[in-house]
Amino acid sequence: MYSHSLSWSLGLVTSGAMIGFLVGLTGVGAGSVTTSLLISAFGVPPSAAVGTDLLFAALTKSTAAWRFQKFASIDWTVLRWLSAGSLPATLATLAWLQWAHPDTVALAQFIRKALAIILIFSAFANFAFPWLVRRNTRSDAAIQISGRQKALTLCLGLLIGVMVVLTSVGAGAIGMVVLLLLFPTMPLKRLIGTDIVHAIPLTLVAGLGHLSLGTIDGRVLGLLLLGSIPGIALGVRVTGSAPDWIVRNGLAVVLLLAAVLLLMK
Repeated sequence: MYSHSLSWSLGLVTSGAMIGFLVGLTGVGAGSVTTSLLISAFGVPPSAAVGTDLLFAALTKSTAAWRFQKFASIDWTVLRWLSAGSLPATLATLAWLQWAHPDTVALAQFIRKALAIILIFSAFANFAFPWLVRRNTRSDAAIQISGRQKALTLCLGLLIGVMVVLTSVGAGAIGMVVLLLLFPTMPLKRLIGTDIVHAIPLTLVAGLGHLSLGTIDGRVLGLLLLGSIPGIALGVRVTGSAPDWIVRNGLAVVLLLAAVLLLMK
């Protein structure tokens, strides 16, 4: 059983505040840190870390979503095709966990390795984000989405749904980068808004599924939220004042460090 000491609790509140600040500041990607931090720094079992992070992500992103709804448009066609893949994949993966009763030790090892790989990919995706933006010309005009783009978006949703249930990572930075590649002429603000709105119901469904499986630590969730709620408010307040390249490169470094900690665990 992992520690429930005062320093452990204060550490979780502080971590929640830092993660909440990053979510409020950048909107995407910061939640990727939470699961690896819970496992490596606070000794939370991998399955509980994944489940707790999913509900944490749903609640934190929903509190920050108003900013993206206000300042960014949502492409509902892309959102529908993403959700058509991700939500059924999420439910199918949860059903497999419920009925197959996989070896928890082997699953924990898989989660650590898969999460480390995804975090490394997410880090380099954050490094590459400005280059992906510069190489594409976007306009606010409506664009036509081809059948091929719809099919690839559906496949992306399927992949994200499985990854989110098993690792709690996938709906943020990875989804954003792939969307940039799939829709090079779509305005960046529309892609970001779409990605954020898609992540909220996805992580909520996955988190509630983990709740039914008993892989949610209510104490950990409460302490994280205790820090993240004021952290998000601060991040939203100062957003725009910090250069985007500093925020994204700093986040990429954190993701790489989180991956290293997992691989060393």
